[in-house]
This record gives sequence, C-alpha cells and structure tokens, in this order.
Amino acid sequence: MLKDLDKGFALVSSMEKEGLGPYVFTYNLILGGLCKVRRIKDARKLFDEMIQRNMVPTTVTYNTLIDGYCKVGELEEAFGFKERMKELNVERNLVTYNCLLNGLCGSGRVEDAREVLLEMERCGFLPCGFLSVVFDGPSNGAGDHGLFDGKEIRIDERTYCILLNGLCRVGRIEKAEEVLNKLVHNGVTPSNISYNILVNAYCQEGDMKKATLTIEQMEERGMQPNRITFNTLISKFCETGEVDQAETWVKRMIEKDVSPTVETYNSLIHGYGQRGNFVRSFEILEEMEKAGIKPNVISYGSLINSLCKDRKLLDAEIMLADMIGRGVSPNAEIYNMLIEASFSLSKLKDAFRFFNEMMQGGIDATLVTYNTMINGLGRNGRVKEAEDMFHQMAGKGCNPNVVTYNSLISGYAKSLNTQKCIELYDRMKMVGIKPTIGTFHPLICASRRIGMAEVERRFQEMLQMDLIPDRFVYNEMIHGYAEDGNVLKAVSLHQQMLDQGVDSDKVTYNCLILAYLRDGRVSEIKHIVDDMKAKGLVPKTDTYSILVKGHCDLKDFNGAYFWYREMIDVGLLLNARICSLLISGLREEGMLPEAQIVSSELSSRGLNN
Repeated sequence: MLKDLDKGFALVSSMEKEGLGPYVFTYNLILGGLCKVRRIKDARKLFDEMIQRNMVPTTVTYNTLIDGYCKVGELEEAFGFKERMKELNVERNLVTYNCLLNGLCGSGRVEDAREVLLEMERCGFLPCGFLSVVFDGPSNGAGDHGLFDGKEIRIDERTYCILLNGLCRVGRIEKAEEVLNKLVHNGVTPSNISYNILVNAYCQEGDMKKATLTIEQMEERGMQPNRITFNTLISKFCETGEVDQAETWVKRMIEKDVSPTVETYNSLIHGYGQRGNFVRSFEILEEMEKAGIKPNVISYGSLINSLCKDRKLLDAEIMLADMIGRGVSPNAEIYNMLIEASFSLSKLKDAFRFFNEMMQGGIDATLVTYNTMINGLGRNGRVKEAEDMFHQMAGKGCNPNVVTYNSLISGYAKSLNTQKCIELYDRMKMVGIKPTIGTFHPLICASRRIGMAEVERRFQEMLQMDLIPDRFVYNEMIHGYAEDGNVLKAVSLHQQMLDQGVDSDKVTYNCLILAYLRDGRVSEIKHIVDDMKAKGLVPKTDTYSILVKGHCDLKDFNGAYFWYREMIDVGLLLNARICSLLISGLREEGMLPEAQIVSSELSSRGLNN
C-alpha cells in the first residue's frame, strides 16, 4: 500500500512537470490510499490542496474522507464533512450514510445512529418506519400486523449488517436477533453475513447454545453456513477447551460440503495445545498436509507457543526447525516465545542464541523482543546486560516504553540497587512515559530498603497519578510496617485496603500476624488466624513458620508449641532450624516432654536436633 501511495504522489509530480494538472480522479485515488493506512492528517492536507487548486471534490472525495475519519474515531470531523456536502449541494449517497453509521456503531454509539437513520428515511434510502425496527418506540407509518403493511421492502444489506453488528458490540445481541427476525418477517432476505454477526456475538459472550441455535435457524431459512460460520464456532470451542465439540463441528462442516481451511486447523492445533495434547496437535499438522493445506506461520506459532508454556523448549525448537524445513519463515513473535521460554527455564545461552539467530536471519527485533530480553535478564540477575540491551534497542530506533522501564526497575530491585531504581523511575518520567502500577511494584520493594518514610512518599506519588493501589502494593506496605513493628499503621492500611474493595490473601494475613508478633500482641493473633480461615484461606507452612518463630522470639514457647502441634496435625512440617529453636526454648522453660516430642518427630524425618 505504501509503495502504491509513492507511485500516486510520483504521478501527481510527473503531471505537474508536464504542465498537466492532476485530475480529481487522481486525488481520489491517493486520498483513498492515505485513509486506508490511517494517515488522515495527510489526507486532509491533500483535500485542502484540492480546494486551493479550485478543484471540485466529488461525492467519492467526501465519502473517502468521511470513512477515513470514522475509522480513526474522529466522528465530529466526519459529520462536519457530511454537512459540508449538504451546504455545497454535493450528492450524499448510501455510501455516505453507511460510513457514518459504521463509525457510530463501531464506537459503541448505537443510540446516536437515530438521527442518521431518520435522515436516511427522509432521503429514501430506508423505508418509512425502519427506525422503529432498531429502536423501541412508535413507528412512522408501520401497520399493526406487519411493520410496513405487508409491502415489499428493500434495504441495503450493508446498512442493516452495520446496525446488527453495532447492537451486538454494545451487548444487545437479542435485540439484534429481534431486528433480523422483523426484517425477515417483512420480506427482507438476510445474508450469511447477518447470521455470522449473530453467531460471532454469541460466541464472544460464551453462549454456545444460542450460537448453535442461530446456525440451525439460518439453515431452516434456506441458507447454508459458510466457512466463516463454522470457523467462528470451532475457534470458540477450542478457546474454551471443548475440543471434542470443535471436532464434531469440523465433521459437520465437511458433511455440508464446506472444506476446512487453514484457520479451522489452526484453531484445533491451538485447542489441543492449550490442553497439552501435543500428540493430537502433531496429527492435525499431518491431516493438513494430506488435505493439501499448507500449515502457515500461525499453525506453527500456536504449537510452539503451547510447547513453550508447557516448558518443552526442545520440542518447540524441533518445531521451529520443521517449519523452516518446510519453507515457512518464522517471524519475530515466534522467536519472542522461544526467548521467553528460555529465560523462564534460566537457559540464558539459549535466549541469546535465539535472539542472534533471528537477527542473522534478517528478522528485526521488535519492542516485545527487547522487552522480553531485558525482563528475562533482569529476572535472572543480569541487570548490567539488561541495561546494555536497553541502550542497544535505542540505537536501533526502537523506543523503550513503560514495560521496558518497569522490567529494568524490577531487575535492579531484585539486585538490591535502590538508587538505580529511583534513577530509572525519574528518567522515565522525564522522557514523558507515565508510570503504571507495575512501575510501583518493584519501586516500593526497593524503597523499603531506605525506610517506610520513602515508601509512604512513593505511595502518595502513586495516588497523585490516579493509580489505584492493588493487593501487591498493600501487602508490601503492610509487610514494611510489620517489619518495623508498627502494628497500628499495618492495621490501618489493611482496613483501607478492604474499604477500597481489595481482598486480603494469605500474604496479607502473614504480614498482619508478623506485625502483631513484632508488637508483642500475642493475645490477638488467634483471632487473625481464625479470620483467615473463615475467609477460606488455609494456613500453610509459611504461616505456621511465622507463628512458631514469632512466639519463640517472644520467649512464648507455650504459644509456639500450640501452633507447632496444629501444624503437625494438619500434615505440615516445620523446617529443622525453627524446630531446633523451639526445642531449645521448651527445654529452657522446663517443658521437657514437649521438647522430647518435637525432637522425636524431627528425628523421624531423618533430621538431627
């Protein structure tokens, strides 16, 4: 498309050199190209140039711009051009109104389509009373029994499909179905497209029963589902893990003489891959070959992605070699999957090998590639190399984004380099990148090493940026207060967390328990644990370890033994270090039978006191 635009501009330049003014037709072609690639500002400049040359824009000119503005969401500009057409007495045709309808419905502004539909009725593009089909209310000319008094009506397919799609986009699928049924009742012959819109909408909602009923209704009215109909249903079944249902519909598809497409097979590969059934995924690849359908980059990419998520990096690499051997070129997305999987398995050499392989193969690293590398290196403690990658991407003209900075900050937070975290945080703000809640996760962790006053300052900055604290932020701050023994602030922040609708998890309760222990308020701890259990959060080894060690630190060995016994009774084991601490304390307190019990249980695990 960009090459075609270049040719168009070259043609205009050539005509001017030869003394021939470009024709409106030429301008319309270039306007269409600019709008197609969403270069609406350039399109507007070209339109203004037409006016300066005293050229008279046609209906096609205006429709092209109206459609362009609608596609980038600038509906006011689009309607402005429609009014300009009216003022200059330029014919507004069905395309004009369909573009406006599509813009409104695509933006979820179905209710605002009323005025456009009324104007279409006045201009004769819609039968009188059509508005009442789409919107509840009195009809302008419809009879009591038939919407249009039994008259044969004609409505443009694109018009009503835009409206059906618009209703579905705002969740009014049943209304869309009602509209279609009314149209059918009044003699409109619906197309496959209209039913496919409903099938897709029900699938998006996860209502597979209504999606299949819509297909049955479609067949009852004499229309055959096409590959789009079947693929929509099959894709959703695969997405929800109902691959058996998907296979059933593939068979039905074949029975209806509709040949499965590469998209059909790709859905099945994805579905089985998600379930870890790679044997069946490989079989589907073979079935594609037998059916004469060549697997594409999506076929292989879906399977490689599933293998990577299942930590089967070697198998994923074998698939990469297979696709290259069959003449299917991998793209950056596939290499990104392999790089991420390598880092997840701490195989840094493999990550760099894939990165270098893609670059040597002429595949440009994307922003996602660099972010994956930076994040993976940071996670694995290689922050210096992560920052080198940060500078490399900038040198390649790939601008870092908020994910890049968050990854680097996180890496330095894990490496305990608080100063570097703060420097990166300040730099991202300076270059105009707004921090996210993901920025504050590592930043607050790092700030705790300076002190809770620094954490509170960062917390206030976060609130000033209209960022809503999540559970991770609250837990980090409660833990910070717990470490300081500031139980009042810990409890106050926990209440604030609940007031904001953020539920507590086991980490929250562990932090609260720690806070009460540090403050020596042991009498209130059982209440916290009971509350934790009441919320359905079952204490595990980490919680009991905090309880036993905390009581030991307070020389409350009776309390420590109480929690130790509860822990053992539910089948959990305490580590040898805390067991030794408990045994020593019990002996000091003269609780020798209890000390012997703990010691015996420790020895039975093959560990010595």
